[in-house]
Amino acid sequence: VQLQASGGGLVQAGGSLRLSCAASGITFSLYNMGWFRQAPGKEREFVTAISGSGRRTTYADSGQGRFTISRDNAKNTVYLQVNSLKPEDTGVYYCAADLESSGQNSGQYAYWGQGTLVTVSS
Repeated sequence: VQLQASGGGLVQAGGSLRLSCAASGITFSLYNMGWFRQAPGKEREFVTAISGSGRRTTYADSGQGRFTISRDNAKNTVYLQVNSLKPEDTGVYYCAADLESSGQNSGQYAYWGQGTLVTVSS
């Protein structure tokens, strides 16, 4: 199983990015997908998750209204659109996959990508 995250970079506050996570080695449409992030010196935290069908999504309060998760099951890819970025959004963003969990507990996800770094300058 491989989850390859990409799309991170350096962006000014107020800017936007679109993160992608391409999956292989799994029947993608069966898996719930989540995005987590880890800021320097802090624990990994939940950002958002989407069900295998794409019909159900959940968001952490920190990203509500600014972040949008979506998926394209034909391309085995999940996306995270991040808008109105703030310096506190800086961190490594990880995608994760699980057959059952779509919750906020990182320990419930079976597979993880390597992460993509987002740096927001003020």
